[in-house]
Amino acid sequence: MTTDDLFTPQASSAAQELRILELRAQISHHDRLYYDQAKPEISDREYDSLYRDLVDLERAHPELISPDSPTQKVGGRPQGAFVQVRHLVPMQSLDNTYSAKEITEFVERLQRLLPGEEIPMIIEPKVDGVAIALLYEKGHLIRAATRGDGTSGDEVTRNIRTIGVIPAKLHGKMVPDLLEVRGEVYLPKETFARINAERDEQGLTTFANPRNAAAGTLKQLDPNIVAERKLSAVFYGFGAFEPAADDALPESMEDFFHALQGWGVPVNPRHWTARDAGEVMVAIRELGEIRRGFAFETDGAVIKADLISQHARLGSTSKAPRWAIAYKYEPEQAKTRLLGITVQVGRSGVLTPVAELEPVFVAGSTVSRATLHNEEEIARKDLRIGDWVMVEKAGDVIPAVVKVLNEERNGLEQVFAMPTQCPVCHGLVTRIEGEVAVRCANPGCAAQTRRRIEYFAGRSAMDIEGLGEAMVLQLCDAGLVDDLADLYTLTAEQLLPLERMGEKSVSNLLASIWGSRDQPLWRLLAGLGIPHVGVTVARTLAASFGTIDRLEAASVEELCAVEEIGEIMATAIYGWFRDPAVLSLLEKLRAAGLNFGERDPKGTAPAADGPLKGTTWVLTGTLSIPREEAADLIRANGGKVSGSVSAKTTYLLAGEEAGSKLEKAQKLGVKILTKEEFRKLIDETHRDP
Repeated sequence: MTTDDLFTPQASSAAQELRILELRAQISHHDRLYYDQAKPEISDREYDSLYRDLVDLERAHPELISPDSPTQKVGGRPQGAFVQVRHLVPMQSLDNTYSAKEITEFVERLQRLLPGEEIPMIIEPKVDGVAIALLYEKGHLIRAATRGDGTSGDEVTRNIRTIGVIPAKLHGKMVPDLLEVRGEVYLPKETFARINAERDEQGLTTFANPRNAAAGTLKQLDPNIVAERKLSAVFYGFGAFEPAADDALPESMEDFFHALQGWGVPVNPRHWTARDAGEVMVAIRELGEIRRGFAFETDGAVIKADLISQHARLGSTSKAPRWAIAYKYEPEQAKTRLLGITVQVGRSGVLTPVAELEPVFVAGSTVSRATLHNEEEIARKDLRIGDWVMVEKAGDVIPAVVKVLNEERNGLEQVFAMPTQCPVCHGLVTRIEGEVAVRCANPGCAAQTRRRIEYFAGRSAMDIEGLGEAMVLQLCDAGLVDDLADLYTLTAEQLLPLERMGEKSVSNLLASIWGSRDQPLWRLLAGLGIPHVGVTVARTLAASFGTIDRLEAASVEELCAVEEIGEIMATAIYGWFRDPAVLSLLEKLRAAGLNFGERDPKGTAPAADGPLKGTTWVLTGTLSIPREEAADLIRANGGKVSGSVSAKTTYLLAGEEAGSKLEKAQKLGVKILTKEEFRKLIDETHRDP
């Protein structure tokens, strides 16, 4: 019996009750995967269909509604690893629809509830992120919490403070005495693509979409990991709001958006206004045409009554306000055939299966390949060569196979198996117990070499201009480089015969490679491929140890003593420096003249002997120069830069909108310098900031 059958006169009450219980169990299961684990098994469209079936059945049989039904609750449960805080005003979710007809019904319902009144509406992008509430008192951010179950959520203030667009202090005019502002934390689509590529490279489970990546990031217990992932946010509503004396609440949501902008709080880049259902649908269509140009993933439009005074009179259900609704766009998918599965080898040896697809146009471009991540993912989807499949772009960026069309099978499809030998070097393939990743065990594999060189030369590491994927492939295929150190032995005579390499191109590439020898130590550490060492950790290690020699000599205990370095990371770093192949590479790089920390980025005086030697700095707020530039000046003059204030901190450099770090520094008696005092101090060292 289908759900539709349950609405017929012949359907028994027992069958209806059983179906309700089944739907509740299924929805609760998917809620746990989505909210608590950030690992959904079904699409939003499939989930919404289950939820709508439950709503319709409960509406037809209100006597069967119970308080524990998913239709009566909001979101996921708070996580045990975080402190739980209660929202000043409950955070509700929105009813949603895929139907233009239901948008018309929503507008008509508003008019019935407030007969004779004009009800202007505002339409904005629905950001597919993680709902968050920020609490400001007297303009200062004192708390951030996830939505949780709508009543209480996880207190994630330390993680939220790492998001650069979120102000620690509101500025401008008419700052309220108390404001609980609501919005979405999101992972920019380009960043999502980079992180998934890195996780694929490391053999880690990739994120299904930017929303899952943002949720997983906010649940990190280490704020440094959160900072490295570069989350962002937009805000669009409020819970509690107490204006300052003689001020008043904004009259409309549009006024509220302008107020948020004036206080330095980021808002949606576009919104529309409407007076009736027809104008609402025009706005929805316009948004649909431009939504892929936003930095965040947008899965719909939010329609709200614009006048705040009407919200209370329109009221809400136990779960959602009656004055707002979300219209969700159908995910853009395309049908195509899986022609084959090839296997790529990453810089760490991880083998990644890739779907070779019959080219198909989807979400603005032609797709012919999509990563399948690992063997377990292929088995979970029961994906076979020759299958007809549906593809879409995760985060509007990464092509993904989302569904196998089993009904299209003809029996000729082939089951895929991961190779038992590396497809490039034909070496042994291994799998570490407990991991899903399959790896090539040969560190001299040509594919691994290419990927390591590409990573080493990338913008996040040595930033060698002109040394991209195509150039690295030519160098490796020509036998000119076998490891990172070989880059520094290249000559013009070797490069000129390569494709598209004239004298000017060769000269520029050699100059860029040669100049990279003077890059700061942290860039070298970031590019070497040390386990668990990304840009943030590389900076920390460079600031803490100063030279590669001191880092190599450090014990696990000494590494653990560094703030932000845990035992697992310390053990991995210690072991990496004891690999004979690593030691051989380091000696070759030293002989090539790379900066191992003995000189500053320009190759002049040793940083360890600079005028700021022995000082530890923490930077906060907005400075007159980019914060990273100020940090580099401190390091170049012998000082260390830390991410958090402690009793070991010598100076706090405080710019505008300095937040909790300033308060902690004051309590600990740390000397606080303004940007003007910092400039004077740097001038005294004969360095121009």
